Amino acid sequence: ENRPIPEPGPNEVLLRMHSVGICGSDVHYWQHGRIGDFVVKAPMVLGHESSGTVVKVGSGVTHLKPGDRVAIEPGVPREVDEFCKSGRYNLSPTIFFCATPPDDGNLCRYYKHSASYCYKLPDNVTFEEGALIEPLSVGIHACKRAGVTLGSKVFVSGSGPIGLVNVLVAKMMGAAAVVITDLSASRLQKAKEVGADFTIQVKDETPQEVASKVESLLGCMPEITVECTGVEACIQAGIYATRSGGTLMLVGLGPEMVTVPILNAAVREVDIRGIFRYCNTWPVAISLLASKQINVKPLVTHRFPLEKALEAFEITKRGEGVKVMLKCDPTDHNP
Repeated sequence: ENRPIPEPGPNEVLLRMHSVGICGSDVHYWQHGRIGDFVVKAPMVLGHESSGTVVKVGSGVTHLKPGDRVAIEPGVPREVDEFCKSGRYNLSPTIFFCATPPDDGNLCRYYKHSASYCYKLPDNVTFEEGALIEPLSVGIHACKRAGVTLGSKVFVSGSGPIGLVNVLVAKMMGAAAVVITDLSASRLQKAKEVGADFTIQVKDETPQEVASKVESLLGCMPEITVECTGVEACIQAGIYATRSGGTLMLVGLGPEMVTVPILNAAVREVDIRGIFRYCNTWPVAISLLASKQINVKPLVTHRFPLEKALEAFEITKRGEGVKVMLKCDPTDHNP
């Protein structure tokens, strides 16, 4: 539908949107109208993996000017609460977040956003790389919280876009070996392309069988498991697979209640940690992309103009390809 072009407030910028990636959560809202406690009660614009060009700046904005290319961090705290003060603003209960009800996302031609959460892209970083900073940030935040370091052995469960960015980041941070699992052979092939050392195509193995396959491929149990599916059996496999004293990161979101072998984790001192999105990751990600330390380009497998958004969402829903990009600027469909 046509909507009026928004007017930026004093600390906001108006952006001409360029590239917006489709996330599994966008598809979930479209299909189910809710994710956990977040329920769609009124029409909502989707999209939160994005980049664009500044066309207008508010009176208080000094670090950006019209013409600047920016990547957008979709989560903006509404108040300086205890979480903001401690640097963990992603946990602020009143945070604004693109395409999380009731907040609109940015899958549109023009969009206004807090200037502090728009980050200027260097000339050698494309709009699509800028949009991919959002999923990449999940990998950065997860691997940091997991403590991936030089020589780590890492098991990544699930080879969707989030599993793949965790492979990229874990290798970047010094992981010596990364093994990844998935049901799909084509997704595992993509994982190989981005740096996974070993792949396991899961068919009907028990969680314990998956864990022992992981151990035999790595030559030991991994210190770190990054679970990106949210599937109960995969979380179980994650606990069984992780070395005693290691860390299991829960990144994928599934049902609210899951049955897990919690005693197995407890008596072996396996730390179970979660993440909620990310914080303080955009500057890091931009540095990594600009210095070519990390390459996210292979993640984009499909591109559609904004007018064909429905087709793009259908492809994502069917699980085809990896990352589907929507191009919102009719005059520029370049990456």
